[in-house]
Amino acid sequence: MINPKITAALQDHIQIVPSADKSIYLVGPIRLPVNLDNETVVFQWYCWLRCDSIPGNLCGEGDYDQAAIIEMLSSSNLAEAQQSSVLVYGDFKQSPDALIRMHSICHTGDIFGSKRCDCGFQLKQSMKMIAAHGSGALFYLANHEGRGIGLFSKAMAYVLQEQGMDTVEANLELGFEDDMRNYDDAINVLNHLRTLPVTLITNNPRKLEALQRSGAEVKERVPLWGDISEFNEKYLKTKVARSGHFDI
Repeated sequence: MINPKITAALQDHIQIVPSADKSIYLVGPIRLPVNLDNETVVFQWYCWLRCDSIPGNLCGEGDYDQAAIIEMLSSSNLAEAQQSSVLVYGDFKQSPDALIRMHSICHTGDIFGSKRCDCGFQLKQSMKMIAAHGSGALFYLANHEGRGIGLFSKAMAYVLQEQGMDTVEANLELGFEDDMRNYDDAINVLNHLRTLPVTLITNNPRKLEALQRSGAEVKERVPLWGDISEFNEKYLKTKVARSGHFDI
């Protein structure tokens, strides 16, 4: 049994976000000081989990037993399935203008600093842009690795790219679509945290279209190109030529 004091401590930090016939558990906000170019910038961190990622019948809307949720999570081996999260800066809910970034996880670029892509640069640069702007949120989407094909499949795609294929060709030859990503959960969390218009940091028209289809009000789009090198030039040109990204 979970200690009632633990449940009380977490009570105001676990919320349910409705999502079609499922629900999303959202924990936060949590104060997260971040090092950006040797300057400490304080974000508020949230993490979310779809209820179909855990066993049991805890997916209903409305009243729910937080102690049961906490107890269920401790036996669900969640480390085997990554969870997405969002970094919020400033008065994200009420500020009249806020920047957002829907950032797809990139194990090689975000963690190792790989130069094969521009993902690590985009991650840090968008955080800097949000902090400089004064309000915004960076959504870190953990099930988007390799445009949604997963890390192992991405590694196989890299092997094919080293033999001359571009990003799109490699994904297609492995039996995937060019882009398998879905933004529904992130948009549900966005709508839970903010209902006012947002400015989207992206080069990808599919992200913009996903937000617009959901009914979210996108005031503007801000491009994010940079860190172009001999190692990722073909990758970036393929984004524009074959995946329809807005031009560099």
